[in-house]
Amino acid sequence: MSTPFFISWRYQRGKQKNRLVSLISLFSSIGIALGVAVLIIGLSAMNGFERELNQRVLSVVPHAELRSYANSEENVIQQGEKLEQIVKNNENVTALSPFVTFTALIENGSQLKIAQVRGIDADKQEKVSKLNQFVPSEQWQNFKQEGGLILGAGIARDLEIEVGDEVTLLIPQPTEDGKLAQPLRFGIDVTGILRLDGQLDHSYALLSLEKAQELLGLEKEQYSGLELAVKKPFEVRQIQLPELTNYPQQLYLQTWVDKFGYMYNDIQLIRTVMYIAMVLVIGVACFNIISTLVMAVKDKQGDIAIQRTLGANNSFIKRIFLWYGLISGMKGALFGVILGGLISLNLTSIIKGIENLVGAKLLSDGVYFIDFLPSEIHWLDIVWVLLATVILSLVASLYPAIRASKLEPAKVLSGH
Repeated sequence: MSTPFFISWRYQRGKQKNRLVSLISLFSSIGIALGVAVLIIGLSAMNGFERELNQRVLSVVPHAELRSYANSEENVIQQGEKLEQIVKNNENVTALSPFVTFTALIENGSQLKIAQVRGIDADKQEKVSKLNQFVPSEQWQNFKQEGGLILGAGIARDLEIEVGDEVTLLIPQPTEDGKLAQPLRFGIDVTGILRLDGQLDHSYALLSLEKAQELLGLEKEQYSGLELAVKKPFEVRQIQLPELTNYPQQLYLQTWVDKFGYMYNDIQLIRTVMYIAMVLVIGVACFNIISTLVMAVKDKQGDIAIQRTLGANNSFIKRIFLWYGLISGMKGALFGVILGGLISLNLTSIIKGIENLVGAKLLSDGVYFIDFLPSEIHWLDIVWVLLATVILSLVASLYPAIRASKLEPAKVLSGH
């Protein structure tokens, strides 16, 4: 152990002549600890949101959708199977699945709920997304074998529907003059419940592809579009499909970034703002170290004078008080890491307990893409927080350390 560190450690542990030094030192450590804890909790929450976005949204929402332009005939892809064969050969595409989509009202007794109904091929759907993992396996198998309707959990709850119940689909029928005719009414059994614990639960319903085509009067090769799974979802905007240059129908590619990219941008922005704000809070707490050290220098000026007469140079005295400030900062930082880590590991259950206590939800699944506060600790975040605290503690310690090194032992020992 270096001598300056050993001396500063003894100063930290020993009793101060002035009790105020110990009090200010305690408050600065508490301020640093709280700032570090809040920063770790906030960063862990942002990590949790990013994880849930990956696992729940990106695993269900298609990486990209290939659709026909609105001015194409009936806004429908005409030669679906031919298009599948062409797109399948693209090196960036790992899987694809045709779909038919339409908006419908779901009726149960006197209750109505609007939903985006999607006709899918269950076997192909399993290859492009993890949608089936959010439906109980028995219900998914029944859907594959018998068809029927899979409803989002939010819709099912609002309409008081359970698996096995029959509901009525009301599908709008446009007329040639642009007005709406009597809607098509179709009774169908609910074979499954889709539960994502988020926004999609309130807007999603699934049908078999064949049944959706039948309801819309489409032929077997007519689709609303193709879902694509790609190798690099975060680079989906760079994907090129040169194979479609001479395709007889005008098509466009809609990516997940167009629909949900704002969520990633929001998370990154909040993470950055939070880091800056909380580092400033930690900085304010660290600068309390200046007050502590200035008073500690005054308290220990006799010791400094004796050390100078024994041969200690300016650098030696500086290092003593730099270590003193650094130890004060690191004590607060370590307590903050422990506190922040413990809360972050149990953040979801803590928030659920508070929600149960107050009887209100912090995040509504009808508004946000999840209905709970997730958390995930990244150890690199803790390293960055500790590094920021060390730097701020050192910066705060510089002035008092320089002041201590300039004390003149003759004046101190003579009492002037």
